[in-house]
Amino acid sequence: MSLIKSISGIRGTIGGVPGEGLSPIDVVKFTSAFATFLKRNKSSQTPLTLVVGRDARLSGAMVDRLVVGTLQGMGINVIETGLSTTPTTEMTVIDKHADGGIIITASHNPKHWNALKLLNAKGEFIDAAEGQEVLRLAESNEILYAEVDDLGQVTEDLNTIDRHIELVLQLPLVDVESIRKANFKVAVDAVNSTGGIAIPRLLRALGVNQVVELNCEPTGHFAHNPEPIPQNLTQIAEAVPANHCDLGIVVDPDVDRLALVCETGEMFGEEYTLVSVADYVLSHTPGNTVSNLSSSRALRDVTARYDGCSYSAAAVGEVNVTTKMRETNAVIGGEGNGGVIYPALHAGRDALVGVALFLTLLAKKGMKVSELRKTYPDYIISKNRKDLTPDMDVDALLRKVADKYGKDKSCQVTTIDGVKIDFEDGWVHLRKSNTEPIIRIYSEAHTEARANELAQQVIAEI
Repeated sequence: MSLIKSISGIRGTIGGVPGEGLSPIDVVKFTSAFATFLKRNKSSQTPLTLVVGRDARLSGAMVDRLVVGTLQGMGINVIETGLSTTPTTEMTVIDKHADGGIIITASHNPKHWNALKLLNAKGEFIDAAEGQEVLRLAESNEILYAEVDDLGQVTEDLNTIDRHIELVLQLPLVDVESIRKANFKVAVDAVNSTGGIAIPRLLRALGVNQVVELNCEPTGHFAHNPEPIPQNLTQIAEAVPANHCDLGIVVDPDVDRLALVCETGEMFGEEYTLVSVADYVLSHTPGNTVSNLSSSRALRDVTARYDGCSYSAAAVGEVNVTTKMRETNAVIGGEGNGGVIYPALHAGRDALVGVALFLTLLAKKGMKVSELRKTYPDYIISKNRKDLTPDMDVDALLRKVADKYGKDKSCQVTTIDGVKIDFEDGWVHLRKSNTEPIIRIYSEAHTEARANELAQQVIAEI
């Protein structure tokens, strides 16, 4: 059993001993702590209102009932949205002027995992300092439940996905008429979660009438490993050319990551979801872009194609990316795992807005997906790890690596999140794991051989 307590929420495997897995007691404990944090920081005396949504995983309904009941017990009103997506829940917090939200999802983790992800009144993940305070409260004796006359009330709203789609279609850069005229045929793999509700519904609203649905029944029995990476997507890779589709769309269980498949069955590349959408956005609204340090250099290269536009890198983590986007007034940003953040709609990774913007780009370009992919710089990312002994000082080790390469004038070192070394033809990013004695080593270059060579060079230094 595993329980991971982080600044943005709590994630764990269902069952087992309290404190070792995500047990009902742990759900109540951390929901109570988050509610206490929000109540202490509210500016008025009116009762708080929180939005609660969940993905389709098997434990979702059970956890949902625990969360909603606990919030009521804390005197907080609840807008219960039922089966939803992470970006939809974020949008609903904004749309309903709520005081925050809880998304019940373990994202791309397997079905025996679940999690509570915590949102502020902006529909964004709470920051590091706020997360630390929630964790402190969970271990304190400072939680006070409401008396019977002050219990929270529950309002059900099961139309939030439709409202989310409506707001996506209202975006000026989403061209429904161009998409309709293109007469696309699209395959969708929603890994038996709520993307099976949201994505086909979005496609039909965009004028895509030919939709091949794979694993779109939200049963929670994931048909394959739910992380949308190539080795898990063999079914849709075969289905796209077999059904003469123009495009394949894959989302993870909570629909904040978007992977695309070319008409040939080849992967478009998860890193290139953001790159292509950014290209389209920048062509109409020039501005700055942001991704995290472990994302492809291709976004930087595409941004440089547009006069007056600049790229910035943020520490890994959605909240870090959105913070940097706000600092730089970025018009588009996200993460290389297929996470598109388009602040014209909201500041969160959103596969729905990614689909709408990508299809608009594809319709306007009038080319095949594989042809579009060839218009972007080619990079390959290699992912490695270095196992360490538990007694090793990982921070000291990373400092030594940073010092060594910091003296090399042929490269640039960044230390805002681990150590990133930018070479002329590629980069290596080293980050320590928060849960085990390892260093994760990501590297990128124009070829796989060169990416591996850069990684092995730094591993040898370690």
